[in-house]
Amino acid sequence: MEKVFVEIEYTGSNYCAHAPVLQGCVSTGSTLDEVKKNIKEAVEFHVESSLADGDPIPDVFKGKYELEFKLSAEALLNAYSGVFTKSALSRITGINERQLWHYAAGVRRPRRVQSQRIMQGLHKLGQELISVAL
Repeated sequence: MEKVFVEIEYTGSNYCAHAPVLQGCVSTGSTLDEVKKNIKEAVEFHVESSLADGDPIPDVFKGKYELEFKLSAEALLNAYSGVFTKSALSRITGINERQLWHYAAGVRRPRRVQSQRIMQGLHKLGQELISVAL
């Protein structure tokens, strides 16, 4: 199954998603779950409409595909702000709490190294949670 990457950004009041491989296909939502649902529907509609109109579509849409979501640091930090405090994220990522606030507010964008630290910290936490047995 082919993967179609979808980029999700946070705009300050909602989430915006687009699939770079499918020009002009965008969607928004007030929550992360909503924007994922909306972009899935938008991609399906875009592909069906293009086929019906005889317009070309990228090869990835000619077979089975799945959407894989790539969140910006701002989108990730805002989506999970009710789950993780910036202080807790600072402890698991090693990134200064104030810097995390800047990323969440969109004042600054993390460099690649900082993005990897956020991802690695969350993956480590995820692995620890998966290993919990009650």
